[in-house]
Amino acid sequence: MNILKKYEYILKNLDCADCANKIQNKLLENPDYKNVIVNFNTLKLTLESELENVKPEIVKVIGKLEPEVEVLDIKSKNINNENLSKTKNYNLYRLIVGIIVMILGVYVKLPGYTNLILTISAYVILLFRTAKNAIKLLMKKTIDENFLVTISCIGAYFVGQQAEGLMVIVLYELGKILEEKAINNTRKSIAELMNIKPEYANVKHEDHEYKVTPEEVNVGDIIIVKQGEKIPIDGIVVEGNAYLNTSSLTGEAKLQETVVGNPVLSGSINEKGLIQIKTTKKYEDSTVNKILELVENATDKKAKTETFVNKASRIYTPIVLILALLVAILLPIISDTTYIESIYRALIFLVVSCPCAIVISVPLSYFSGIGKASKSGILIKGSNFLDSLKDVSTIAFDKTGTLTKGKFEVEKIKSFTNKYSEEEILKYAAIGEANSNHPIAIAILNKYGKQINNDDVSDFEEIAGKGLSYKIDDKIIKIGNHELVEYEEEKDIGTTIYVKIDEEIIGSILLNDTIKQEAKSVIKNLKSLGIKTMMFTGDNDKIAKKVGQEIEIDEIKSEMLPTDKYDEMEKIIGNRKANEKIVFVGDGINDSPVLAISDIGISMGGIGASSAIEASDVVIMTDDLNKIEEAIHISKVTNNIIKQNLIFALSIKIIVLILSVLGLAQMWMAVFADVGVTLLTILNTIRILKRK
Repeated sequence: MNILKKYEYILKNLDCADCANKIQNKLLENPDYKNVIVNFNTLKLTLESELENVKPEIVKVIGKLEPEVEVLDIKSKNINNENLSKTKNYNLYRLIVGIIVMILGVYVKLPGYTNLILTISAYVILLFRTAKNAIKLLMKKTIDENFLVTISCIGAYFVGQQAEGLMVIVLYELGKILEEKAINNTRKSIAELMNIKPEYANVKHEDHEYKVTPEEVNVGDIIIVKQGEKIPIDGIVVEGNAYLNTSSLTGEAKLQETVVGNPVLSGSINEKGLIQIKTTKKYEDSTVNKILELVENATDKKAKTETFVNKASRIYTPIVLILALLVAILLPIISDTTYIESIYRALIFLVVSCPCAIVISVPLSYFSGIGKASKSGILIKGSNFLDSLKDVSTIAFDKTGTLTKGKFEVEKIKSFTNKYSEEEILKYAAIGEANSNHPIAIAILNKYGKQINNDDVSDFEEIAGKGLSYKIDDKIIKIGNHELVEYEEEKDIGTTIYVKIDEEIIGSILLNDTIKQEAKSVIKNLKSLGIKTMMFTGDNDKIAKKVGQEIEIDEIKSEMLPTDKYDEMEKIIGNRKANEKIVFVGDGINDSPVLAISDIGISMGGIGASSAIEASDVVIMTDDLNKIEEAIHISKVTNNIIKQNLIFALSIKIIVLILSVLGLAQMWMAVFADVGVTLLTILNTIRILKRK
């Protein structure tokens, strides 16, 4: 069995969302192509195939559908983010010349056949691009808005409405130019929000320094980051100190001080200082690249609204074409209307039929919402998840590291026997926890504070939800909760870890965690939105109730193993109403099964943690719980904008269609119902990016 290879291309000059859907659907017809996605927002085509060199066939298919679209390799030097659309100055110049010729031909009385020649010349100049595209596509048995507008304008000429026919194409061309510019500006605004990719890296080699692209840096290389530069690759500081701006990654404006030994993330900006970093990842695995990939590909996972609109748009234009034909034929039969008048009204039908306003505004809105969230340090992995956040009915929180800081401190060590001192009890616990990244393990290791030699450790085993065991010096050591060591739990408020050697429990370690400052207010705000709040924790009931009561959470589930959390989440999902969404918020590592089964899994403090990014649907790049409420707010704003755009676009089109049948609409109204409405919905969509 051959391995599927991933291919990525940029579709230069693609300026129509409906055209993007047509290309995607056509490529999907080829059984050799899998997971075909044409992202109109990023002008990117991705697909997988077992075939070698698929580009020639792709160019051929796209050339038939969209002759002006150019297929470029993703790393092509010809790609210019400022100029991936076909809005060129010559289109504007052609429009200006056409308007001048039109004015002379239609509105200025000239001798002989001059007016006729100038009027026909204006038609040729103004209709050149639209008619050319229409003819190319018609030859390939495809009809789109270019054909509809061309037929309408030519039809207007032959029914004696030459001036109006010219005005239609003038307004249409002007609208297309403005529409393309608005789309490019929106893309540019989102690109500026996510302008975090480093352009170069200063690699140190012996006593020399040379500049390379981030992709050329290897793991283990030493790179120099000067003041004002972006960190290109994740790594560890080996020399110097600096103050880093991580706002582009986390939304946190406060500068972070970093010194030797500290890990640093690509995309951070060195605001003050000079540091040398030993890289720990390749660029393709770095934090900044993962963020950019997530944002860029997020709209590939389409929301239900977007999917419905794309499907509806396929049948929308054919239906209007049939209706227009019926208007032209039947209207004179059932009324006093002449065939000239009925044909004119049918032509208005054709101009209105293009679904661009609907098809463009929906994906562009989701793209803008995801870009806005990313700027705030909230990574949303798909339009579907952004859309679902508005319907959240229940949020279940993990406790440790989510509602609490997850930074335990050893409060008390107690010895149960004279054979072992408190220091020895701590030492056995530290040896066992040396291989763990759990907050409790970190607290124990920090308290011990000495170098640990694990050479004599054998038979190490982690027991899910209970603790661990290992063997050293022929002794079986167990470190964990009261269930693991089979001991009646002490009544201290906090997390108690017991140390057992062979069959004797030699002591305990009491640790305590701190509730996050914003936890209570966030829970209150979520409840005010009608969202039920829950807490899942493996801690004992006493600790869980203390935390839960302090932050006033609705429901507390304590002493849960990972399997218990999974089962409880499965039960909640099974009992939810049809349109409700259930969220689980955790650290993305220990709770990955629950994150996966929930409708929306949110990882907290996922910065630099690939496991968090993989396990969840939304990644909060800081530990700030307020970001959850902000993500829900962005979802609701985006949804409201989409509703406004759809209602506005459909209402205008329906009104103009009715007026055209009644003979009360002119062609300029039809043009407004097409390109005018499209432009207004795009401008309305930009509000998502501008909102505070």
